[in-house]
Amino acid sequence: MILNFPARLLQLPYSSVFTYYPRVLANHAWYCQRISKGERESAPKFRDFDIYKQNVTRDLLSKRRDRCSTSGLVGYHATLCGRRAFSLLSPASVVERAPKPAQPYLRLMRLDKPIGTWLLYLPCTWSIALAADPGCLPQFSMLALFGVGAVLMRGAGCTINDMWDKNFDKKVARTASRPLAAGDVTRFQALVFLGGQLSLALCILLSFNYYSIALGAASLTLVVSYPLMKRITYWPQLYLGFTFNWGALLGWSAIKGYCDWSVCLPLYMSGILWTLIYDTIYAHQDKVDDVLIGVKSTALRFNEQTKLWLIGFSAAMLAGLALTGVNCGQTLPYYVSLAVVGAHLAYQVYTLDMNDPENCWKKFTSNRSLGLLLFVGIVLGNLWRKEKEHQPTTNTFVAVH
Repeated sequence: MILNFPARLLQLPYSSVFTYYPRVLANHAWYCQRISKGERESAPKFRDFDIYKQNVTRDLLSKRRDRCSTSGLVGYHATLCGRRAFSLLSPASVVERAPKPAQPYLRLMRLDKPIGTWLLYLPCTWSIALAADPGCLPQFSMLALFGVGAVLMRGAGCTINDMWDKNFDKKVARTASRPLAAGDVTRFQALVFLGGQLSLALCILLSFNYYSIALGAASLTLVVSYPLMKRITYWPQLYLGFTFNWGALLGWSAIKGYCDWSVCLPLYMSGILWTLIYDTIYAHQDKVDDVLIGVKSTALRFNEQTKLWLIGFSAAMLAGLALTGVNCGQTLPYYVSLAVVGAHLAYQVYTLDMNDPENCWKKFTSNRSLGLLLFVGIVLGNLWRKEKEHQPTTNTFVAVH
């Protein structure tokens, strides 16, 4: 019977199919049971991928959704992975205690899962901190504006993504309870909500200089088109990197009024490589579902060679950050933070279990700590620059009489 499995499933490693996703075994057992009852003619043929998707995967997810009400869960992924209950002060529980009519919209913008907002926001903080004058802290007002902007733009991006992927999300266990996929919000309601988020984000953008306004507006094309990439290329994570790290350019320009490309470009490229690392890890949670519905990702592209690719991305990211530091005159604390970031990346790659969704989630979320470590290193390195510049010189000048 194993030979009748879909060809697309056989593209994955044996361990991924049969240990990571028990539901695949359950589907196969269901099929074998149908065959054993003499229902060969009515049973779906595994070579017919569309029938397989309709009669097995979607029905199985539908039964699971019936057993788990979305109002009692904070995301379907929490049920799958059995994560701990959320504390009363967590964003997820705040969303759960919000008025019922507002909850689908808050979940649509992923307010209950702030890790994505952090990953969008952190490259902005790096750039703002690097642009600060020697010996000065980064501008807190600018950090606050970019923080609010990150919440709004991440929410807008998630809304656009869910509008594009509504039909896909219904067939993936982790995304089946998203508001659009579950029918809690219509496409028109999502479109109106999207307009509100973009309008508020525009108000923030208009408070910047003209250069930054033009630069920020240019990112909207990336935000809108990103969801299409998973349909046409195995590198959607690269495109996400271009989108998520735009703040590495915008933060500097908001402070200086221009981009110093000797600093901004290597910082931007390092952010893209960072996104390739954490989002490839993230994509390993859904790789079997992605195969079944025909969605592409770097997790499928790299397969069992993922760790080798992650090592390469990590090395290139650290090299780019080192070049950034050299070009803007960073000091010892910055390079110490780079060493810690390198150790963090090495630990992620070494301990990563690509076939364990809980392990992948923990590695993915740990990148918030990595980004904060780098931000602290930039701030301390900038303060050190002032001390270094004011040290008395060892040379003494003798007056000539």
